[in-house]
Amino acid sequence: MDSINTYFMIGALLLSVSILASSISSRLGVPLLLIFLFVGMLAGEDGPGGLVFDNADIAYTIGSLALAIILLDGGLRTQVANFRVALWSSISLASLGVVITAGITGAFTAYILDLDWMTGLLLGAIVGSTDAAAVFSMLSGKGLNLKQRVGATLEIESASNDPMAIFLTVTLVAMLASGQTEFSLAFLGLLVQQFGIGGVTGILGGFLLAWLVNRVNLATGLYPLLITSGAVLVFAVTNIVGGSGFLAIFLTGLVIGNSRLRNLQNILHMQDGMAWLSQICLFLMLGLLVKPTGLLEAAIPALIIALVLILVARPIAVLLCLAPFVFNWRERVFISWVGLRGAVPIMLAIFPLIAGLEHAQLLFNIAFVVVLVSLLIQGASLPLAARLCKVEIPPKPEPLHRTSLDMVVNEQYEMLVYQLDNANWCVGVQLRNLKMPPDSHIAALFRGQQLLHPTGSTRLALNDVLCVIGRPEHLPELSRLFSITHKPHYLEDRSFFGDFILEGEANFGDVGRFYGFVIPDELASLTLAEFFYRHFGRHPVVGDRLNWSGHTWVVAAMDNDRILKVGLKLGSGSGKPPMGFL
Repeated sequence: MDSINTYFMIGALLLSVSILASSISSRLGVPLLLIFLFVGMLAGEDGPGGLVFDNADIAYTIGSLALAIILLDGGLRTQVANFRVALWSSISLASLGVVITAGITGAFTAYILDLDWMTGLLLGAIVGSTDAAAVFSMLSGKGLNLKQRVGATLEIESASNDPMAIFLTVTLVAMLASGQTEFSLAFLGLLVQQFGIGGVTGILGGFLLAWLVNRVNLATGLYPLLITSGAVLVFAVTNIVGGSGFLAIFLTGLVIGNSRLRNLQNILHMQDGMAWLSQICLFLMLGLLVKPTGLLEAAIPALIIALVLILVARPIAVLLCLAPFVFNWRERVFISWVGLRGAVPIMLAIFPLIAGLEHAQLLFNIAFVVVLVSLLIQGASLPLAARLCKVEIPPKPEPLHRTSLDMVVNEQYEMLVYQLDNANWCVGVQLRNLKMPPDSHIAALFRGQQLLHPTGSTRLALNDVLCVIGRPEHLPELSRLFSITHKPHYLEDRSFFGDFILEGEANFGDVGRFYGFVIPDELASLTLAEFFYRHFGRHPVVGDRLNWSGHTWVVAAMDNDRILKVGLKLGSGSGKPPMGFL
């Protein structure tokens, strides 16, 4: 009994220390996931904690479950709307991109370490995929609001490329263990099987769980548990029948998150906590598993391999995979830089250990160092890279908190909480003079510690807290009324979008005549929206910009694929031919 309590105490202490240590992450500029890894290493065999943990089988089991829950959370938060602008580019990176990255990295590894080409390719496969936990955590943790095309590509790629890396790793481990040195047609058949079964079971599982949640009456806290347990069931069954469980659970979350689901916002809140717990436990465990003394021996070659991966293999893969798609050079550079490695490479490096391959420990140590270098260099520099590559857009105003009310009413309503600051134009305005969306109502108003009962004559004051009842589709309008986003100067609307905001349906020729520059006859009959469609196809996004006739034109507002607003920043030139997009 005492030993069990000792384990409980150690586990709770490590978890608490990791959570508390995360508070210094933003101050030091150190990626949060790296904090969890370091805490695990300090508690491990070579650290002050002295805990011995070397069971690769247990690590693989726990890690697989943690990764599954992280991917479920990523799927729940991925909007199908992003697929319009990023589906095929993400699939290209998640499949061909992994193969190219693995091939280049593997060839260099075999050369620098004097290994056979199959073992080198195995390391390339292990570190070949970007990590969903790292990408989701870094992008949200750094508070970056990226252009939809860029952010969606990174998120969908990182969530869907694990199956390819896992498939390559498992296949190569099996080939090395059996002494096989050549690929066969069975390789392609297994690939189709993994992705085909994983795709079908994931989508079916998502629809079944969404239907079930909307049909059964449970306590509020049980719905997230039902979804998590059901999704893990889909993950396990898919693996048993020969499919990719990781792809299946991501698709399950994707279907659920984009369904009309009761209590969805509360489910997302609880799922967020479960995903954080999974990330902390995963990185703590992997930190315990590694021996820092072993890392030192492989540090120099591993550092070189990491730099080749970051500066050569990933950029070449992105260049080739995104060539058919509408990405400007800055977006390509940023996507190349955000090839973050995280828990997945370390997890995959356990496979050779379990199989007892000859160079298994060396591969594990190198993979671990590659992850450390990626998180330190790429993860810590994300805000700077985003600014230099100009892939950020002004953030949208959001409520402080939102909660679903569909547990108690038939229609889909939410309670949105806002707090007014001195930049809100509505401070001092009577409630009757606010133009709120239909079916929206201020249910409560808090002023200091006092609860007021608002009437039409009530004037809003600085620091008032408003509880607003409204529909999810009216969230943008309500947030523009009651919320203000504080953003850096370069993301202020006038700096980013330009001096004038024009209607997307405005005639290009009329705009030219009004502002005094010449529009060629072949363009004069176009609308501003049609002018952008010529350059970006049918899927432009907010932040897309063109430099034409010495002036800068920026997409300022969208409704699905329809351009609503275009920003214009006047320059000094005129009458120049189109120069393409920046």
